[in-house]
Amino acid sequence: MITGIGLVLAVAGWGAIDETPTVEALPAHADASHIVWSQASDHIGEECFVYGKVVLAATTAQWCFLNFHEDYRNHFSVLIARRNFERFESPPDGPYRNKIVRVFGRIEEYRAKAEIKVTSPEQITVLDVMPTAEELAQRNHREAVTTRTPRAPGVVILATYNVENLFDAADDPYHRDEHTKPKSREALEKLAATLRNIDADVVALQEVENRGYLERFVKQLLPDAGYTEIVHLEGNDQRGIDVALLSRLPVGPVTSYRHLEFEDSKGARQRFRRDLLRVRLEPDTGPSFDVFVVHFKSKRGGENDVSHTVRVAEARATREVLDEVLRADPDARFVLCGDFNDTAESESIKTIMGQGAGALRCFSDDLPADNAATYRRPPYRSMIDFIFCSPGMAVHHRPGSYSIPLISDSASGSDHNPVVVVFDMQRTPQATPPAPEE
Repeated sequence: MITGIGLVLAVAGWGAIDETPTVEALPAHADASHIVWSQASDHIGEECFVYGKVVLAATTAQWCFLNFHEDYRNHFSVLIARRNFERFESPPDGPYRNKIVRVFGRIEEYRAKAEIKVTSPEQITVLDVMPTAEELAQRNHREAVTTRTPRAPGVVILATYNVENLFDAADDPYHRDEHTKPKSREALEKLAATLRNIDADVVALQEVENRGYLERFVKQLLPDAGYTEIVHLEGNDQRGIDVALLSRLPVGPVTSYRHLEFEDSKGARQRFRRDLLRVRLEPDTGPSFDVFVVHFKSKRGGENDVSHTVRVAEARATREVLDEVLRADPDARFVLCGDFNDTAESESIKTIMGQGAGALRCFSDDLPADNAATYRRPPYRSMIDFIFCSPGMAVHHRPGSYSIPLISDSASGSDHNPVVVVFDMQRTPQATPPAPEE
């Protein structure tokens, strides 16, 4: 039972909820496709603006049908349930008959034909003229040809990036997200610019609220970046921040370890505070490999015994998962990357690295001495984001490619810098790089 005093303390701890309405930086429908009705069957499951002329309109006991072809049984239609007629000024079969309209909604498939179910008149707009194909193309804001730099066969650029609170403006009742302000449009555009400049084929992300908003971010601000694969699974974080992955490479099996239980050094049961996400990538050229993405418990409020204990426990659990992979295949190719919230000399990072033949490799020695920070804000400026490689993956590392792109505060949409490394998956060196000295 929560007492009155307890409730006051809880509110004081989280701060007052800001009731000011937030303008959505990425409008919900801004990424919807604009298509003619005959293209609807190619967009099943998508929300679209559909254009066309209603050539037939009829009402039955349950539905009003707006048809765009005389053979209405085999072509796209709009359906309005009779229970929604009261929302319209008059029965909808009259006002829209023989009119050019734009209809917004999710395209569904029923008996091998495409249709949209409309519930309100706001979804239908009567137009004076049918837009041309060129006008629709402009509204779609998509470039047919990408400007990305061509890759040599087998070359893969991989990055990890804590994007700092990629949140939408909606309140998720199952998370404490109401105290986290969504990014401004300017900050989102800066994030997108950073990702364009990195031009990575695979990007591990941290602090993503949900898949839907990540998809919207990619569609609206990175439509030609080639990220056809978006991986996101709900994690354990109470605020709602998750790990995720964007990829131009085909994705195979995906595994979440969010339910994995383990003990910390004090015998308390723990789970990953966010997740340990494993994604199999299956490039068209070169062998497949796995990317593990983490975001360990932070030092928010300063380092203390609790946060240290949890991070070390997360590190040990991660290392056990990786050791299991290596026992099954000592030459397994994988990358472990993300925001570890600890520095290279910490107990958790040393635990992750391991020793002997199965020790992970990190090529941060490639970095210049004056560029060794991924978290930028003082007084905690330090390197806490890493990309580690299994011995089998390390042989594909391109020497000198491990980098931290320098981003100024004014040009960044995050409080972290990304980490980038290049792999040549067709490279077959004569010897495996030696393990670090113990």
